[in-house]
Amino acid sequence: MTPSSTASHATARADGLARVEDRRLLTGQGLYVHDILHEGMLHAVFMRSTHARARIASMDLQAARDCEGVVAVLVAEDLAGLRMPTINALLPLVNQPQCPLLASGRVDSVGQPMALVVATSLYAAQAAAEQIFVDYEPEAAQNDLADGNTLLATAVHQHGETPGTAAHKVSVSHLQPRVIAMSLEPRATVAKWDEGTGSLTAWLGTQAPSRARADIALTLGMQPEKVRVVAPDVGGAFGAKASVSPEDLVIAFAARHLKASVKWTSPRSEEFTSAAHGRGAKLEGELWLDADGRFTHLHARLQFPVGAWLPFSAVVPARNAARILPGPYRVNSVDITSAASMSNAAAVNIYRGAGRPEAALLTERLIEMAARKSGIDAVELRLRNIVEADSMPWNTPTGECFDAGDYRTVLKRACAIFDYPAERTEQARRRTAGEVIGIGVAMYVEPCGQGWESARVTLQADGRVLVASGSCAQGQGHQTTYASIAAEALGCDENLITVDHGDTGKCPEGLGALASRSTAIGGSAVAEAAREAARRRDAGQALPITAESIYTAPAEAWSYGCVIARMTIDRDTGKPAIEKLVWVDDAGRIISPQLAEGQLLGGLAQGLGQAMLERIVYDSEGQLLTGSLMDYAVPRADDMPAVTLESIAINTKANLLGAKGVGEAGCIGIPAALINAAADALSPLDVNPPDFPLTAERLWHALQTRTKTA
Repeated sequence: MTPSSTASHATARADGLARVEDRRLLTGQGLYVHDILHEGMLHAVFMRSTHARARIASMDLQAARDCEGVVAVLVAEDLAGLRMPTINALLPLVNQPQCPLLASGRVDSVGQPMALVVATSLYAAQAAAEQIFVDYEPEAAQNDLADGNTLLATAVHQHGETPGTAAHKVSVSHLQPRVIAMSLEPRATVAKWDEGTGSLTAWLGTQAPSRARADIALTLGMQPEKVRVVAPDVGGAFGAKASVSPEDLVIAFAARHLKASVKWTSPRSEEFTSAAHGRGAKLEGELWLDADGRFTHLHARLQFPVGAWLPFSAVVPARNAARILPGPYRVNSVDITSAASMSNAAAVNIYRGAGRPEAALLTERLIEMAARKSGIDAVELRLRNIVEADSMPWNTPTGECFDAGDYRTVLKRACAIFDYPAERTEQARRRTAGEVIGIGVAMYVEPCGQGWESARVTLQADGRVLVASGSCAQGQGHQTTYASIAAEALGCDENLITVDHGDTGKCPEGLGALASRSTAIGGSAVAEAAREAARRRDAGQALPITAESIYTAPAEAWSYGCVIARMTIDRDTGKPAIEKLVWVDDAGRIISPQLAEGQLLGGLAQGLGQAMLERIVYDSEGQLLTGSLMDYAVPRADDMPAVTLESIAINTKANLLGAKGVGEAGCIGIPAALINAAADALSPLDVNPPDFPLTAERLWHALQTRTKTA
């Protein structure tokens, strides 16, 4: 794939991936958690539940303990009732379930860890784990979104009075399947206990090292300064590694308990059953319009599964989807309810977008249906209802504030690049020739960059500069970005700057890299610290000079964009083809154009995967049917379409740099545009598109439905 670049990208300096840290990864010299080796290191394997819901009648551990090489077999009783830390209560919690680190008395999902086997080799630990016998008393599993599931939290937004009548009403119901973050390295943990200092060092593939340190310390009853967390090269995280998992905490406990170094790496198959999933929501909505096509009322009911145990960010998708509606549009009144409920399945965590894709999909599907029902062109209908630039800052009916943006310009620019009128004419011609062809439009908004982050900048006597960030990275190239920001503030060469991150022993405490906040907030902290260091240098202070910053954003930034896609569907096979894709995005000030483009394309790949390929499936008894890459499809290189990208830059005042988030945009706008393209292609046949993924099989069945009723 060779995407065209923006004009600004083409004229920008070719900063590329010039930093030493980034080149190291590209040349195969990365150090991931699984690469960590210590003398005398022990190896750990979890014995996991084979039932989705059952009482544990008995568990026989003796055969495992008698196996050669086994050092310990730990169960819930050995952990003295240790449980998962409390979650981030961004919504009022209706219930506050206590989630044990190892199953105690009962199991609540397939893959739940029940026992930990620690041995002198991985093979010995695996062999011993197979010797554990459990007598289960099965119970009926509670599947996602089922009536009667334990309600965790709700969000309700009501604004304005519902109009009595409407010229047009449209409704939509869409079920998003669960998906899984396919990181380069699965979850992995190495924990090492130092008896002499009474301290623990944990190497984790985490997006939030400081929070992981706090969670480990709290769980083990230790002082935070006695715990060090190091996030080496992570190899992708996508939200799934934002929270500690039960396994991380059990390994930390085992290292202290055994006074040893203990290593655990999750096999890919165990990631499917026990790692946190994403998405999975059911979206229902109704949109009312007046005779002029103005949006008068939005009614939405959103249901989000959270699974059997609760990551720190469990309620974030439900919260985000509710507050983002109705997106970049004016609506007189809204009635929105979003609920998060537990089930007997793997946990659901934030996953690249975390509620933003759900909000965009529901809004944009309703608008496409309203356009067809009202007879108003899909683009024209959006233009009649879009929030205008001169209305910024705009207070939304859910209480949010859009800080800055020009949604009309982005939509019109995307249409110009796509050549929208000509494409509609060509579409009509091709339909006459018998082709199933559709054009899908989607706008999106993305809340990103809020809260605080830290940085420390040291000007050394030899002229070099050390930057330490409280944030971290999982392959985005933050070293390059932070070095560029510091170099600009200091007026020095980037090659003189070294960036440390992801190590609580070297870096200041921070929130971490998630929610599209790294450049906007982490970068602002670096800029503020670097400017202070430069001021002290200019004032004649002797080297070395160290300046620290805890930067708090005054507001939340909102990026946005527009995606337009053309899709054909083969009448005989149902195979979809994305023939044309145009995408215009506003991420505010862009520090590193090539890295920003990489983030957009990475988000496109995952958004495409969700829309066209990926689907986690459980049966009625809670057993996972898609437990390997033989059953679960992820995008390959030949699945990626050509894309024309263009970025506009309207700076925000919500942070020091004027930057907005870019990493999640592809997962937000791409799926909505693709399902709208499929819906448009099927509309002459009076067939609704299937739920995701839009596979050839599902689209073929949709076409057969039309054939049978014609």
